[in-house]
Amino acid sequence: MIKIAVLVSGGGSNLQAILDYKAAGHIPNGEVCLVISSKQGAYALQRAKNHQIDTLVIERRQFSKNEDFCAALKGALQAYQIDLIVLAGFMCILTKEFTDFYAGRIINVHPSLIPSFCGEGYYGLRVHQAALDYGVKVTGATVHFVNEITDGGKILLQRAVEVQEGDTPETLQKRVMEQAEWILLPQAVEMLSDTMEQTKKAGERK
Repeated sequence: MIKIAVLVSGGGSNLQAILDYKAAGHIPNGEVCLVISSKQGAYALQRAKNHQIDTLVIERRQFSKNEDFCAALKGALQAYQIDLIVLAGFMCILTKEFTDFYAGRIINVHPSLIPSFCGEGYYGLRVHQAALDYGVKVTGATVHFVNEITDGGKILLQRAVEVQEGDTPETLQKRVMEQAEWILLPQAVEMLSDTMEQTKKAGERK
């Protein structure tokens, strides 16, 4: 079984989507066994506890250097022997050392069709405001591997969502989550868990 950690900073709706997908009989080769929040009081922690999943809080503001924060994250992940890391509304930047160590094992969901409206400064409602300001008729979400470049890793999955007349950043955000993020991220977790489990078994047979 592939051990999965989900990193969060807020409400955890994407975490819930993964847990619901798993509860519906999907992700047979993966198990969410750890949720780490960068903030105290994040509702995502309660979602994890509702499913009897271990939780940790590693606050970014407690560390003067990002390198020290990422080292603490890495230590926690290694203690749980985590195979796959899912960033689900995680609002902290990871160092190159961290992303290199877990290369091909960290994924993120971004609320646009990368390469549009992505990179440094594009997060949360800012992404949807930018899409509306530009006047695009279609937006969406992207699941991608994570490297040292913000939203710069290889794309795994994308799904388009229509921009409707009269949309606000809030209404567009809700539609992108419901029609794209909550669908794509669990699918990506299942896909990678299956691939990683097959690789593990192949290695054991050698």
